[in-house]
Amino acid sequence: MAACLLATAAAALVGIGAAIATGILACTVLLRIHRSRTDRTREIGSADLLDALELVVAELRVGAHPGAAAESAATDARGEAAKAFAVAAGRSKLGGSAADGLERPTSPIAPELTRIATAWRIAEEHGLALAELITAARTDLHARHRFRGRTTAALAGARATATVLAALPVLGIALGHLMGAAPLEVLLGSGTGTILLPLGATFACAGLLWTDAITRSVLP
Repeated sequence: MAACLLATAAAALVGIGAAIATGILACTVLLRIHRSRTDRTREIGSADLLDALELVVAELRVGAHPGAAAESAATDARGEAAKAFAVAAGRSKLGGSAADGLERPTSPIAPELTRIATAWRIAEEHGLALAELITAARTDLHARHRFRGRTTAALAGARATATVLAALPVLGIALGHLMGAAPLEVLLGSGTGTILLPLGATFACAGLLWTDAITRSVLP
C-alpha cells in the first residue's frame, strides 16, 4: 500500500518514469525491512526456545511427565516457544502426541520447533530417554544460534558496502547537477528519462536483493 501511494504521488508530480522508479525503490525498502524484522523475531524466538527447553529438561530430570514438563515450559517461557509448548501440553493431556503440537509451520522459529518435535517423536515412538534427546537437540540449537549470530555480524560489512554502492548513482546525479549537466531534467522531463530512471532503479534494487540473497544463503 505504501509503495502504491508513493508511486501515485510521484506519477502525479513528475511523471510515469518517476512513479515506476519510486514503486520499485519503495518495494525494495519495505521488503528489506520486513526481512530484517523477521530475522530479529526469529533470533528472539530462538533464544526463548532455548530457555523453554532448559525448563523442560529440568522438569524431566526430576521425574515429571512429558506433558507436565511442556505445561511448565508454556507457563514460564515467552513468545512463540510458550505458544508451542502450550499446544503440546494440551495435546498430551488429550492423549495425543506432544510432538505434533510443537510443529508450527507458520511460526518464525518453525525450523527450530521441527527439530525439537522430531526428537520428541523419536522418544515417544522408541521409548528413549526424552531428557537426553531434548538436551542434545538444545545443544544443537544453541550452536546454530551462536553461529548465526557470529555470521550475521561478520556479514554486516558486506551488506553495508552493498547499500553504499546502490546509493552511488544518487551521488552521481547530485554531482552532475552541480556541474551543470542537469541530469534531473533528463530523467524527469524527457522520453529517454522515462526509460532510464526505472531501469537504473531496477538495477540498483536488484543488486541489493541479490546481495541479500547471497548473504542469507550462508545462514543456518
